[in-house]
Amino acid sequence: MESDSKLQAASKGLCPRCHQGKIFKKPFYNLKRFDEMYEHCPHCGLRYEVEPGYFIGAMYISYAISGGVALVMGFLLFYFGGDPDGWVYAAAVAPVMVLIAPVNFRISRIIWLYYVAGIKYEKGL
Repeated sequence: MESDSKLQAASKGLCPRCHQGKIFKKPFYNLKRFDEMYEHCPHCGLRYEVEPGYFIGAMYISYAISGGVALVMGFLLFYFGGDPDGWVYAAAVAPVMVLIAPVNFRISRIIWLYYVAGIKYEKGL
C-alpha cells in the first residue's frame, strides 16, 4: 500500500507514525462522540496520549483557529455588513464557534500530534 504524505495522512486523521491507523473512533459529525480517540493506534500501537494532560497544548492551537475564524468573520461583517452593532457580531460569531467545535477539536489535536509532538513517520509499519 502506498503511503500518504504527511499532509494527506493528517487531513484523513491517520496515525502520525504509520499513516494507516485512525486517531478518532467516530466521525466528526457524530456530535455525542466526536471526541473519542483510540488510546493506541489500531495499526502500529502508538500511544496517542503519552501522559495525562498531553493535549493541553492542543487547546492553544484550537484557540488560534477559533480566533482566526472569528477575526475573518468580524472583517466580513465590518466590510460587507456596514459595521453593524456589537450584538450582531456576537450573534453571528457565537453560533459559528459552536458549529465548528467538533472539527476544531480534531484539527487541533491532529496538528499537535503531527507538527508539535515530534512523532516521526516510520515507513513499513
